[in-house]
Amino acid sequence: MTQHRHHDAPEDRRATDPRTPSARDLDVLSRQLGRPVRDVVEIGARCVCGNPLVATTAPRLSNGIPFPTTYYLAHPVITAAVSRLEADGVMTAMSDRLTRDPDLADRYRAAHLAYLAARDAVGERAGTGPVPEIDGVSAGGMPTRVKCLHVLVGHSLAAGPGVNPLGDEAISAIAPWWTPDRCSCDGAWDTTGQAPHADLSRHTRTQGLSPEELEAKRAARRRGAAGATTTPPPRGDAMRTAAIDCGTNSIRLLIADIQDDVLTDVVRLMRVVRLGEGVDATGRLSEAALARTFAATEEYAALIAQHGNPPVRFVATSASRDAENRQDFVDGIRARLGVEPEVVSGDEEARLSFDGAVSVLATDAHETVLVIDLGGGSTEFVAGTTEGLVGALSTDMGCVRFTERFLRDDPPSEEQITAMEAEVRRLIDQAAARVPLDRVTKIVGVAGSITTVTAHALDLPAYEAERIHGAELPIPAISGAASDLLHRPRAERAALPYMHPGRVDVIGAGALIWRTILERVAVLTDGRVATAITSEHDILDGIALSVARQGS
Repeated sequence: MTQHRHHDAPEDRRATDPRTPSARDLDVLSRQLGRPVRDVVEIGARCVCGNPLVATTAPRLSNGIPFPTTYYLAHPVITAAVSRLEADGVMTAMSDRLTRDPDLADRYRAAHLAYLAARDAVGERAGTGPVPEIDGVSAGGMPTRVKCLHVLVGHSLAAGPGVNPLGDEAISAIAPWWTPDRCSCDGAWDTTGQAPHADLSRHTRTQGLSPEELEAKRAARRRGAAGATTTPPPRGDAMRTAAIDCGTNSIRLLIADIQDDVLTDVVRLMRVVRLGEGVDATGRLSEAALARTFAATEEYAALIAQHGNPPVRFVATSASRDAENRQDFVDGIRARLGVEPEVVSGDEEARLSFDGAVSVLATDAHETVLVIDLGGGSTEFVAGTTEGLVGALSTDMGCVRFTERFLRDDPPSEEQITAMEAEVRRLIDQAAARVPLDRVTKIVGVAGSITTVTAHALDLPAYEAERIHGAELPIPAISGAASDLLHRPRAERAALPYMHPGRVDVIGAGALIWRTILERVAVLTDGRVATAITSEHDILDGIALSVARQGS
C-alpha cells in the first residue's frame, strides 16, 4: 500500500462508523466536485488514505425531492477514468451483452435489487423514511441496460466486490489510471483557499478579495438570510434581470441591474456540473449529470427569489440540444425554476455570445469583431460590427467533447494532439465558409477555457477576473501558454492557482482549440490580427441584456 500524506486526509481514525461524514469529509467532497456539497449523509467508500471516494445521498433530499442516485462518485481521478470508458463506447457494449448473456443479466438484476435494499437502509439510517415516488427505480440503467458507468462504479465501491458485476468490470478496466490499493489524491483537486460553499465560488466576484472582505460578504449573506428574504430593488430606471446559461460543462447564474445596456452585477455564480459528460459517446444525459444540474438550479432558484424574483431567461446549449433524453432535462428545470428552458439554436447562441462579449468593448462602425465562445460541447464563431452580425456558425467542438474524443492520455500523446488539431482545422475552414474570418480586425475570446489560458499567459497568482477581463495579448504569447497547458500532466494543471477544479481535465483540449483558431486567423488576415482580447462578459451577459431589451 502506498504511504501517502495529503492536506485533506483525515488526521484521526474514527472509532465510530467510518461511513459517518466529518466536516473535513464534506470539505473534501466540495473540493472534489468543485461545488458546494449538499445532502450527503454517509461516505460510501474511502481512499486508502481516508479521503472520500463516494458520497452517499439520502433517497429524499432536504428540499423534499426524491433522489434515486444513492452512491455518487466524487473522486476526480476515478470520475475522469470512468469517463474515458464511456467515451470508448463501453456502455453500449455492456448493454448488448446483457441481451445475450443470461447469467450476466441475472447478476445485474440482483445488483439492481441490492441497490434498492441499500437505498432503503440508507433512508432508514438518515431518517427520511420510505420514498414511494422512486419505488423499484435504482440508477445507472439497472436492471436492463447501462446508462451511467459512474453510478455503477460508485455502487461497486460502496458495496464491495461481487455485488455489481458491471461496476466491478469498470473498476478493473480503469486500472491504468486508478486502483483501490493505492492513493491518487495528490493534485487531484484544489486544496488551497476556501472550499466551495453557498457564498463562495472560485469564479465569482469574491475572487481576489482579502479574508476580511470575504468574511464581510459572508456576514452580509447571513444577515440577509436571517432577515429580509429579498434585496432592495434596483435604483433609478435600471431593470433587474436574471440569466442562466447551462452549457456542457458548467451552469452559471447572473442577476444584474441593467440601464442603457450597461450591466451591474448583483450575483454572478458558476457551478461545474458536467451536464454533457459522456453525451458524445452515448447520446444521452446521464442521471448523475442531471442530478448535479438540478441541484445547482435549485440553488439558483433560491437566490433569484432572494433578489426580488426578477424576470428569468434560462438558456441551454450544446449538450441538452443533442441528447436523446433532453425532455427529462426540460421537465426537471421547469419543475425547479418555474420557467421553460430554451434549448437555443446555434445561431441564437452565437448572437447572445456576441452581444455579451462586445458589451464593454470600444468599437467603431469600421471594425469587424470576431467573437469566439469556446464551450464544453461547441464553439461559436460570430463576426459583427456595431450595426449587426455579418456571419455566425456554431461548430461541434468543445473542451469536453474533444477531450473525450481525442485526448485520452495524461498528458496527451503527440498522435492524439495531431488528430485533434486536424479536426479543429477542418472545423475552422468550415466556419470560414460562413464567417468572414479574413475581414476581421479584432478577435475576442470568452468562456472558461479562454480565460484560464489568459490567466496562465499572465502568470497570475490566483484567478483575478479584473486582470483577465479586457486583457489584450500577442497571439504568440497566448499560443505559448496554450501549448504549455496542453502538454502538462494533470497533477501540474491542478496545482495552478487559477485553475478551477472542474476545468482541470478539459483545459488541454480547450487550449488547443483556442491556439489553433488564433494562429489560423492571424494567417487569414495576413497578420492584421496580431493580438486577442479576453472578455469575462459572454453569453451569460448577452442573455441578461436580451431580457432587459425585451422588457424595455
